[in-house]
Amino acid sequence: MNAVYVSAEEIPLPSWSTLMSSFAVKVINEIKRDNWELSILLCDDKTITELNSRYRDKNEPTDILSFNLGETVKDGEKTVYLPGDIVISLDTLHENASYFKIPPDEELRRLIIHGILHLDGMDHDTINQNEPMLVLQEEILNRLKNERIMHGEDK
Repeated sequence: MNAVYVSAEEIPLPSWSTLMSSFAVKVINEIKRDNWELSILLCDDKTITELNSRYRDKNEPTDILSFNLGETVKDGEKTVYLPGDIVISLDTLHENASYFKIPPDEELRRLIIHGILHLDGMDHDTINQNEPMLVLQEEILNRLKNERIMHGEDK
């Protein structure tokens, strides 16, 4: 059984965070992983800029950061896999959604998929849509196209 824990820093935890957690579990199931315990942190541009500067030497905001951990731990009777953490800036998410003329909900779903694929070991060298990771990302997004997270905020 997979579990996703959502928290927020420097912003209030959105009312839709449980829907986000459920969506992320569906993505993990789509890539056929089990016993994952994943953490997602929602934040503002200030927080993600600090993390981006500290860990990537880029003093600018970004939409998403993935921090791989990749550890298997024993939790009582069961063994769980801790793939790492995903950090998403809601400020940049909304800017990107506006720029690409897509609903913020779609952009959030895409970012969650993107982060999970990175934590599963996939990567891409460019933003070319023919990159295998980005092709898989869009396939999963399409398979889960009827899912919604940000009800009321996806206009």
